[in-house]
Amino acid sequence: QVQLVESGGDLVQPGGSLRLSCVASGSGFSINSMAWYRQVPGKQRELVATITSGGDTTYGDAVKGRFTFTSDNAKNAGYLQMNNLKPEDTAVYYCYTRYSQYHINNAVWGQGTLVTVSS
Repeated sequence: QVQLVESGGDLVQPGGSLRLSCVASGSGFSINSMAWYRQVPGKQRELVATITSGGDTTYGDAVKGRFTFTSDNAKNAGYLQMNNLKPEDTAVYYCYTRYSQYHINNAVWGQGTLVTVSS
């Protein structure tokens, strides 16, 4: 019953920045962790970043030092700040959230938001 709404994808020039948002909604749930994945047509979905409910983060090697994952627990939201974007960052970005609802653990994918980095 938990749903994710993603936003923030856009067309941006190389070196530019974007901020992606992922907001979870539902009743009686708590988020255990969030992750951002990205996928290019014809290629495997790639893990970009993760964050726990305690705020601990991890990043894929391709984005380390350029992307920052933050969260607002009160809003059940996660944000991916993407700086110094490169053409190879072009992909559909998906939010993935693990949560507990009524004592049951589950997970859900967002709908995806398109990021295009091009001059």
